[in-house]
Amino acid sequence: MKINAGEIRVGMLLEYKNDLWQVLKTQHVKPGKGGAFAQVEMKSVGKNTKLNERFRSSESVEKASLEETNFNFLYYDENNYFFMNPKTFEQIEIKKNTIGEKGKLLTENLEVSISFYNENAISVELPNQVNCKIASTDAALKGQTVSSSYKPAILDSGIKIQVPPFIEANDEIVLDTRTLEYVKKI
Repeated sequence: MKINAGEIRVGMLLEYKNDLWQVLKTQHVKPGKGGAFAQVEMKSVGKNTKLNERFRSSESVEKASLEETNFNFLYYDENNYFFMNPKTFEQIEIKKNTIGEKGKLLTENLEVSISFYNENAISVELPNQVNCKIASTDAALKGQTVSSSYKPAILDSGIKIQVPPFIEANDEIVLDTRTLEYVKKI
């Protein structure tokens, strides 16, 4: 699907130079002399290379058409995560490096949305919020009266986050999967 260069947004997937690119940053620039353009920083989905490109406002680029399907997480081994389609019971495996750090948040039967491009899984979208348990946390320092004082904590999955001073080890919390930030205590 062709879109105008001014419609490029962060997170979009574009087909450009015979490759699939994810938009990391975009900035609309209108210089005093000459036409406006979009300065776009992109990362190749397959090769993990970055590219900075300028698109004139009048140019159009090809937006990648993705197919999204819901899957349930089953289990993992040393190299892959395994998912099952709850409607067809079809099972797929996705390499650990495709999902990255957020793969540690996967729990059994967690429903995720997997994006496919030409029948290849390219990204896994977790729910916006998941429940986690705090494995360990530092003691809160007395005298820290600043309202935004946070302390480091480690989740049972091994991910390091920042939590408010009243959170202790073994507490259950809600975590935002997009930013890996504390939301609330359960």
